Amino acid sequence: MDALILIAFAVTAVMMVAAFALAARRLLGLRFGTVRTLLGAALAVLLVGPVSQALVGPVVGNQAGITPLWFIILAFACSLLASMVFLAIAEALVPTGSIPSPLEVVAGIRRRAGRSRRYLRITRILIRHGLGPYLRGRDPDLGAPSSRLRLARSLREALDEGGVTFVKLGQILSTRGDLLPPEFIGELRLLQDRVEPAPWEEIERVVTGELGGPVEEVFASFERKPLAAASIAQVHLARLRSGEEVVVKVQRPGIAPVVERDLDIVARLARTAERRTRWARGVGVGDLARGFAEALREELDFRVEAANMAAVAATSKDAAVRSPVPHPRLSGRRLLVMERLDGVPLATGQAGLGPAEREEAARAVLQALLEQILLNGVFHADPHPGNIMLLSGGGIALLDYGSVGRLDGALRAALQRLLAALDLADPAGVGDALLELVPRPDEIDERELEREIGRFMARHLVPGIVPDSRMFADLFRLVFAHKLSVPPEVAAVFRALGTIEGTLTGLAPGFDIVKEAREFAGRRLSAPGGREEIRTAVAQEAVRLLPLLRRLPRSVDRIVGAAESGRFSVNVRLFADARDRRHMTGLLHQALLTVLAATAGIMAVLLLDSERGPRVTPTVTLYQLIGYNLLVVSAVLALRVLVAIFRERREE
Repeated sequence: MDALILIAFAVTAVMMVAAFALAARRLLGLRFGTVRTLLGAALAVLLVGPVSQALVGPVVGNQAGITPLWFIILAFACSLLASMVFLAIAEALVPTGSIPSPLEVVAGIRRRAGRSRRYLRITRILIRHGLGPYLRGRDPDLGAPSSRLRLARSLREALDEGGVTFVKLGQILSTRGDLLPPEFIGELRLLQDRVEPAPWEEIERVVTGELGGPVEEVFASFERKPLAAASIAQVHLARLRSGEEVVVKVQRPGIAPVVERDLDIVARLARTAERRTRWARGVGVGDLARGFAEALREELDFRVEAANMAAVAATSKDAAVRSPVPHPRLSGRRLLVMERLDGVPLATGQAGLGPAEREEAARAVLQALLEQILLNGVFHADPHPGNIMLLSGGGIALLDYGSVGRLDGALRAALQRLLAALDLADPAGVGDALLELVPRPDEIDERELEREIGRFMARHLVPGIVPDSRMFADLFRLVFAHKLSVPPEVAAVFRALGTIEGTLTGLAPGFDIVKEAREFAGRRLSAPGGREEIRTAVAQEAVRLLPLLRRLPRSVDRIVGAAESGRFSVNVRLFADARDRRHMTGLLHQALLTVLAATAGIMAVLLLDSERGPRVTPTVTLYQLIGYNLLVVSAVLALRVLVAIFRERREE
């Protein structure tokens, strides 16, 4: 019997908690976290007994009938009001969503423990290589070349020891000549992915998981020994059931969690450096870390790379430069199946080419990249020798589309104007085009910028001088000296051009990249302001304006007729936007609830102060009982308005 009573009591308590929780949410009109809602309901359940005893106890001995029921209802209403007050205070002090749930807390503790161990290891690596003072606020000594070289070597060794994410970060930094001195660029370019291949058993699990079945169901053969292995993925040769030879790129098992943890550490180190040091704030380390994290996360998703390959192949019209064709049906987030191209990497195959063949190959690669940048807007952002293949049947292929840049029409037009101004040796035109490519700072000395550009052109773009890597380094220094913030899209263009300059210099020493770019512009780009461009612009505008011009006479005739007859009017609809209507409805709702709460409160005070009316109990009149209920109603309405205000302020 006692067990049944306990069960009945527990069921009743649970039902009361659920009822109070539902009623509090409905009356406040908002959703709250489950934990705080249940705590508020439990508070109401704990209070309903004592409050009922305090209100109903004196009544039961003196009154009978329905009178005690009114006080019981009032006791429940007061308990519910206490629950709502708890929720309102909790929302004001600790807004909903500002603290994690218990499960999230446990998971967060585990993640924090793993991150802390990794963070301490990275910190020890930085300190061991002498980089600790720069995180504590010391500005790097970049005055003497020997100091820069020593610091650059320490940074490279620390990044190399940090692992895959930090090696990738160094490789990205090695392309940012606009941010780092040449000594740093030279050292960071020495960073390479040196990793052992993952065992076949682990690779097979990844392939099976992405394919949804055994490897043998899709592939007639699959080479277990990788063709190449890097820090993020390794490449295997395979043959489909149809007999087609393919290349399979497989992500290394367990690399994604490691990269995510390291990216979090990179972001924290960047925030620490920006908060404590001037050099980090000047360079924009935080933005650099965010851009790096976004690029690396894309590189971990091979579906993005497959889409990049398809986009470049679809927009490229140069038959001399090919891209592998992906197999989207067989590819996934960690698996990329693509066409196998027969050839050798440029780094190893260029030794067998003659001088004329080397120059022809360099011209083909440069023209393909310029076409992608200036005409198509989708381009390969990392054309180093390892990503370029010399095909056996002649021609060139671009590989590894994990890093791809995209330019909109406005940026492409600005780049075209920049190239045309360089061809015309027009420093003012180069400056104007450069300011269109980058966000224009509030204060800039355009005349000094024009003079700097003139000196740059006189140093690197005169006949008889073959441009080299110093040209891009000087261009980056010029941009940085005038505090021009280079957008990621434009930085990707500069990075690709800087990389291709080094690649082509090694392929064909003496190759004049500027001369070839000028010839490309003369063949493929119309001169700005020329007849062809003007004719095209006029034709495009005419096509857009033609429908309007056809309707214009009828519209003018209707307007003139309405004005002559006195029927001309302007129809303006207020709050035509649904969002404006919802906003005004919310404001009116809150105002109405505020007025009702104030009215109910005033009426409650007046009724509670009155001693007239029929007696419900020896000490309470009917008017006072109504006043108590109106006071509860006033408090409920006021709490609803307050909670809504707290929630809106938090969302803003």
